[in-house]
Amino acid sequence: VTSGLGNNAAPQKQIRRGAVVRALNNAKGDWSLTQVPEVEGAFVALDPATGAIRAMVGGFDYGKSKFNHVTQAWRQPGSSFKPFIYSAALEKGFTPATVVNDAPLFFDAVTTGSQPWEPKNYDGTFDGPMPLKRGLAKSKNMVSIRVLEAVSPSFAQQWITRFGFEAEKHPAYLTMALGAGSVTPMQMASAYGVFANGGYLVAPRLIERLTDSQGHVLLQTDAPTLDDSMRTVDARNAFVMTSMLQEVTRSGTAARAQASLKRTDIYGKTGTTNDSMDAWFAGWHPSVVAVVWIGYDNPKKLGDRETGGGLALP
Repeated sequence: VTSGLGNNAAPQKQIRRGAVVRALNNAKGDWSLTQVPEVEGAFVALDPATGAIRAMVGGFDYGKSKFNHVTQAWRQPGSSFKPFIYSAALEKGFTPATVVNDAPLFFDAVTTGSQPWEPKNYDGTFDGPMPLKRGLAKSKNMVSIRVLEAVSPSFAQQWITRFGFEAEKHPAYLTMALGAGSVTPMQMASAYGVFANGGYLVAPRLIERLTDSQGHVLLQTDAPTLDDSMRTVDARNAFVMTSMLQEVTRSGTAARAQASLKRTDIYGKTGTTNDSMDAWFAGWHPSVVAVVWIGYDNPKKLGDRETGGGLALP
């Protein structure tokens, strides 16, 4: 048997009789050879009002690896972390109309305490002064850094704990504005749930009920009732952030979301880390929050121009 690669593909290779191969059947009924991907991924969806987990995919193949990337993979969130910085800015008096300059920045070694840092926008361009809402929609790094500089990294570090993040995993430096800390996909889903449910931090629930072989209930976990004891963010903060993140899926880096689904009640944020090592999309509508992560177990580039919008969002 030879692989049915096209004329422009790599040279055909013989497959030995008895070899175990993977085959893929497409929508037309055609078969082609495929292989186990090296890249890994995770997906988790939950109900923001109750924390009930609706779906959890911890990796490509449980037979290949028992590692659950949803709960065990600590990765950099990149730009998908920016909404929590912007939420801190709203608390400090910023509004979606506040104008912030998307202009180059440079920090010398004295300022950073280590190496000189000259951050860039993903597309390498600078668009000058723009409203905060536009800066988030276009995921402008310079805007995020200036916002964090204005509210102070120490304030933002404490503010993000309201979403369930651990302060020590997000050092209080300006790089926090670009998602340089560490999160798990489960943490991200729970955190975005705070926006989705109007400001309440609800713990994820994997098990609803346990019964024995006769059907007797051994354990029942009731859905929480959202009350002030669970409120961690003002309703107005969550409302304004929801409005800003709707613009991301309408005209920003995640515009494919509303365009593909033909609906406007979709909110979210893409995320791409330095050198495209991690690709994220976190999004919701009022009854479900979902987070997708894609990357290699041993971090390396996913590709020169790969992004959360191109890999994770679809």
